[in-house]
Amino acid sequence: MATSESTTKRYLPWVVATALFMEQLDSTIVNTGIPAMAASLGVTPLSLKAVVSSYILALAVSIPISGWLAERYGSRRVFMFAVGLFTVSSVLCGLAVNATMLIAARVPQGIAAAMMMPVGRMVIVRTFSKGELLQAMNFVIIPALLGPLLGPTVGGLIVHWASWREIFFVNVPVGLAAMWFASKHMPNYQNDTPPPLDVRGLLLFASGAGLLSWLLEVFGEISLSNETVAMLVAVSLGLLAAYGWHAKRVPHPLLRLSLFSTRTFRVGVLGGFVTRLGVGGMPFLLPLLYQLGLGLPVWQSGLLMMPAAVAAMAMKALAAPMLRRFGYRRVLIVNTLLVGCAIASYAMVDAGTPLWAIVGLGLALGLFNSLQFSSMNSMAYADIDAADTAMASTLASTLQQMSMSFGLAFGSLITAYFLEGLPQSDRLAVTASLHHAFIALAVLTVVSSAAFWTLRPEDGESVSKGSAAAS
Repeated sequence: MATSESTTKRYLPWVVATALFMEQLDSTIVNTGIPAMAASLGVTPLSLKAVVSSYILALAVSIPISGWLAERYGSRRVFMFAVGLFTVSSVLCGLAVNATMLIAARVPQGIAAAMMMPVGRMVIVRTFSKGELLQAMNFVIIPALLGPLLGPTVGGLIVHWASWREIFFVNVPVGLAAMWFASKHMPNYQNDTPPPLDVRGLLLFASGAGLLSWLLEVFGEISLSNETVAMLVAVSLGLLAAYGWHAKRVPHPLLRLSLFSTRTFRVGVLGGFVTRLGVGGMPFLLPLLYQLGLGLPVWQSGLLMMPAAVAAMAMKALAAPMLRRFGYRRVLIVNTLLVGCAIASYAMVDAGTPLWAIVGLGLALGLFNSLQFSSMNSMAYADIDAADTAMASTLASTLQQMSMSFGLAFGSLITAYFLEGLPQSDRLAVTASLHHAFIALAVLTVVSSAAFWTLRPEDGESVSKGSAAAS
């Protein structure tokens, strides 16, 4: 039994990392290829934010049922099905003949990711003790960061030498490898008597979150009166509020909001929600800055996305010692401000900025983002009981993806607003509007640091200092 447990702990991080690698590779390749897709499909680049946001939204509203599916059908079975669906959807994206078909194919891809990554994270949290959790999560992240490292370069080269369609087919061999790993080494955690699915809660939450995200997506692109927009926003917020009321009155809610009574979880997830609003738009906006604003070719734009990934990998080796030395409170307060400063610095990048300075900014952003996500993600589970890990993982993953989707939509809205209807071929206008978006995202990020002041110096020590601190 001990040997089996040791083997599982040795290979499980690789199983989850392979799937995360595929997901991250896909998202970074897609961001790099947006301008080429827009030119091929006859639409504007900013309008193709739906290719990214539809995927993230489908992921966010589908995550809540991932934990229930894993308990009902087994973690291994659900994980393998999700990887297979992600792979097939990638092929459909590559075969799309217009923007509508491409966006439609991204939806099942997001649904697959909703089952894939939260289930993988849940299995990691359930398999490893709190003292081992930070090291295990960092190990998962390091191979997965190869996706952002290779994605922009691979995507740029593929688009340069072939077409944007081929960028989706890269997922096929990676997906097959992930399925093989999962069949061999993924534990099959299953509940023989799972609670009933909260269908009413699912409808309330999915419709409220979906409507709100759709409004952010189409705002400024369709002719809706201010009164209509205000009414739809009120409806979406009302649906989400109705879910909150409903969740307190049923024994097995879709998302158990009572977990927010745990301070470290509340701060890590809700504070992280605002932080991700600021960070969420950067992977989409930076390729637009490089290609549309600075006029760089696709392959060079891809190369400029690499420093952030390299720095993020380097920080994973430093995160644990820093958290052990300084504690979560101090690290998160200071680092959140540094993330905001790094984002704001991109407002100074224009056609006259030397490449070495852009590379330096990428390194700084990668370092600070990596430390931020490692800190927020691991601290959230510091005081969560083992029986609640599946629900905590589901709730955290849902809000993380929603914040990234809203952040992307917010950044795009600010860019479009300051573009003032000018053509997106106007480099100076695009650059100036993107600068305003970077400032707005930076302000959001800096504001989010206030949440981390509510932490105590000893919060998270069960994770940062191992089991000794927890005893």
